[in-house]
Amino acid sequence: MTKLKLTWAAGLSALALTACSGSEEPPAQTTETEVVQDDAMASDTMVATEATGDKTIVALAQGNPQASTLVTAVTAAGLGETLSGAGPFTVFAPSNDAFAKVDKATLDGLLKPESKDKLASLLKYHVVAGDVKSGDLVKLIKDGNGTATVKTLNGGNLTARMDADKIVLTDAKGGKSTVTAPDMVASNGTIHVVDTVVMP
Repeated sequence: MTKLKLTWAAGLSALALTACSGSEEPPAQTTETEVVQDDAMASDTMVATEATGDKTIVALAQGNPQASTLVTAVTAAGLGETLSGAGPFTVFAPSNDAFAKVDKATLDGLLKPESKDKLASLLKYHVVAGDVKSGDLVKLIKDGNGTATVKTLNGGNLTARMDADKIVLTDAKGGKSTVTAPDMVASNGTIHVVDTVVMP
């Protein structure tokens, strides 16, 4: 059911996963995964929920108490309809505990109507176009000699690495977020629950 094509070449279109080698040296090779689709955002924090392929990302989030803050944010940002669309989308979905790590004043400010665009941009930083399973991402990390750069829907990048058997994302500010529950399957994509909100 994975709707992406692995392409071992340069020069693919904008929405892609790029595996890079090394942290300070120029990449020795480039692995790009062209993803079919664009547009989207946010999802559900299913800490121990079965995969439910007949529900959209938004429906899964609405049915999970650990995703209530995310649902509130998606609604405030006006992204609910988008994420209920055909997709496919891949969402690195912060749990309620992840949102609890964000300064309360900052989070409250983001949820105000005047901050709608800023909130939407933050949420889109958690989304990749296409259906990317954890196995796809692990392969890209291995092929990239330990790192893979993930291009998100807000145009920013996340760097993925392995920490033992866990996928860890590093955001633009150097913050780290661990995938705690991978591969929650929705009808329009895949959700990977993360323990920290990533910041563009």
